[in-house]
Amino acid sequence: MIEKFLDLIFPKLCLNCKKQGEGYICSSCFKYLNLDFNIKKIKNRPYELLVYLSRYESDMRTKMLKFKFGDSPYIAEYFIEILVKNDKIIKLLKEFDLIIPVPMFIKKKLSRGYNQTELLAKNLSKNIEIPYDISILKRVSEGKTQSTLHRLERLNNIERVFEVEQNINGKKVILLDDIFTTGATVEVCSKILKKSGAKEICVLTICRT
Repeated sequence: MIEKFLDLIFPKLCLNCKKQGEGYICSSCFKYLNLDFNIKKIKNRPYELLVYLSRYESDMRTKMLKFKFGDSPYIAEYFIEILVKNDKIIKLLKEFDLIIPVPMFIKKKLSRGYNQTELLAKNLSKNIEIPYDISILKRVSEGKTQSTLHRLERLNNIERVFEVEQNINGKKVILLDDIFTTGATVEVCSKILKKSGAKEICVLTICRT
């Protein structure tokens, strides 16, 4: 109710052309986005599906950098507005029980002001009516910044970084992250979620490098 009232007072503008009335991405600008909606079945990994919206380039890269480092939490809504326009992906996601965002170490979250994957999970949950939970998967230590490391280094770096706080027996889980680079983070998270009873895991990311 409050959100609708605020939208009336401060209407959302398309982030690309500033048009009012269609949210953060208007239908005209959507046509010109360089997207690469993809659903991949995965073998020999602790997750079964990888879904992403775009390669990490052009406008999507610019928006992602601003989202992560430019104090712009509202861009979460922009990305989810793009996602929900793909009926095939939404139909697939609605087969799952729970959305779990990749957690951020508390010190980093306080410094940034938010965890971008939590905002994505919250907005996705609202749109597809599947619950999200930030209490299940925890990041218990910081580790090195992943972007500076290669795949094997990333796996070693985060081997003991995450913990699961509760059992999720039989749940089909959407594991949500912002960018898929080497896949090391989601692989480690998926492993411990499977050990805690997850039946099936779909890794959902906005961009893939």
